Amino acid sequence: MIKTHSFHIPVMGIGFTLETPLKVSQFGIDSVISMVDDILVEKLRKMYCEKLKLPYEEITDKIDDFRAKRFTSYLNLVNDLARDKFEELKNSTADKREKLKEYFSMLPDGATFKQKFKDFTSDNFDFSEAATWIKNNLSMGSIDVNIMTKLDKENFKNGEELPTEFNDAHAALRGYANSNLASSIILSAGMNPRLYGYIENFNDFFPEKNGYIKKKVVLKVSDYRSALIQGKFFAKKGIWVSEYRVESGLNCGGHAFASDGFLMGPILDEFRLHREALVKDIQDILIPALEAKGKVIPEQPLKLKITAQGGVGTAEEHNFLIDHYGVDSVGWGTPFLLVPEATQVDEKSMDLLIAAQEKDLYLSNISPLGVPFNSLRGNTKDAEKLALIKAGKPGSLCPKKFLISTKEYTKTKICTASRRFQKFAVSELDKEEISQEAYQAKYFKITDKACICVGLGTASLLNNAINTKIEGEGVSICPGPNMAYYSKKRSLKEMIGHIYGRNNVITSQNRPNIFIKEMGLYIDYLKNKIAEASAPLNRREEKYFRAFISNMNDAVDYYHDLFDSFKDVFQEAKESMKTSLINTSRALEGFMEDIEKLVPEKK
Repeated sequence: MIKTHSFHIPVMGIGFTLETPLKVSQFGIDSVISMVDDILVEKLRKMYCEKLKLPYEEITDKIDDFRAKRFTSYLNLVNDLARDKFEELKNSTADKREKLKEYFSMLPDGATFKQKFKDFTSDNFDFSEAATWIKNNLSMGSIDVNIMTKLDKENFKNGEELPTEFNDAHAALRGYANSNLASSIILSAGMNPRLYGYIENFNDFFPEKNGYIKKKVVLKVSDYRSALIQGKFFAKKGIWVSEYRVESGLNCGGHAFASDGFLMGPILDEFRLHREALVKDIQDILIPALEAKGKVIPEQPLKLKITAQGGVGTAEEHNFLIDHYGVDSVGWGTPFLLVPEATQVDEKSMDLLIAAQEKDLYLSNISPLGVPFNSLRGNTKDAEKLALIKAGKPGSLCPKKFLISTKEYTKTKICTASRRFQKFAVSELDKEEISQEAYQAKYFKITDKACICVGLGTASLLNNAINTKIEGEGVSICPGPNMAYYSKKRSLKEMIGHIYGRNNVITSQNRPNIFIKEMGLYIDYLKNKIAEASAPLNRREEKYFRAFISNMNDAVDYYHDLFDSFKDVFQEAKESMKTSLINTSRALEGFMEDIEKLVPEKK
């Protein structure tokens, strides 16, 4: 089958892309399902089974291994339904060729695959011959899944802790491994050695003789070094990492895992320069590991993809990442929140997204994980949270407990967004003899945490008219900063046309280039970090700030050279880009002066 599109739709939140494969896979578009909320996917499976009159047997929490079984059942259902749609498309008869035309109209204009179809559908064509060619060549979009590796809480039964394989991430992985999908699992949010090691228990992750891997491993990484370390770790287990997905640390949606000043351009350039070495170094470890395990040795080198995502907004940027850095696919996430044909966003959140300006999209501290989180001001989950604070009952009832993480006040872990935790924390705060201003600052820090493990999935319930009595109707929405430049609901065809340069859906005239926007976000991040620091800095803090500034200075030099060497790209924005680089250099000089003032004097 032929790979048809040069973009993919990444995972967004918990519920926004749970149904995306059912909407876009038939058009050859890859998309990603979140593997966090087994309660939500069970509700969706029931809804689809009832709607389509399919057999349904509830998987209750009384059943052994219910979490894994829920995911397996939902993924199998999605795969079967998506495949039925795709087969219907492939088998379109001469009088129903409009569906096929819709498929091909979305492809890039220069694609030879698209031209071949045009030839077949000329005035004098043999439909039977075209039908055979279509059945042999049309490809369905991959139905991939995402696991946040650190969301791996322990689980209990009758008061006894269950074995590690019943931890949340382990169970989700097993749910995917036991499904009938042939796709990829994207592992994000850092390295989890126990979870990584667990993958070798499932044969679908090992290569066949011809190099085919039914279930491929994809790592979301922030730099080349991390990719090499993790790739080697997997290779020692006999597992090949089929794709490294480079994501901007700050210019993305959801949790923002900021790098130490490493920016996307230089990171991608390192992958471009060392791609062949990466393949060789890891394959040299993989083959002996497969031999030692008695596994099949592939007869040819295994395929490796490098992909990128985070803040891409124009066809020019999309093509530059592919043409210059050689990436195999570009992730477009945030803009698709405005495409009901692709994602599930409730009406109130949609209105907020459409109206959002730069000031409305901010890096918040609402995540119970303690990781910065890209959020939208005024979202309905925050409104719900503020109402509870005003009523003197801050915190969530914590109905799902996916993000429990602390034992600060309890013997078992609880969530920092929970009412129980916040009641303990506020009680301790009340004992402190501090000023009213200091009290309010600490009170806000405690109560700012939001129940995002519920809020990020609720839109799917609302849009499908599923009861939200347990979850409530508040929705957390997590677009990237890029959302500020889109202000209309769009059709799937319009958005894809924008990606491939056939039309323009950006309404703002002031959208900065992807690389400059990311640099600005990192400058703001560093500025806030320095403002939070207090003298004297310890050696670790000093080292962190100096390395951060040094890495950003290297990025400024890199972009100066990059923009000078390409005369025919980014023409309209080149002067403003150069001005931004100069301003960034000046800001970094000022930050270094601030750091020097915070460093203790050497005796």
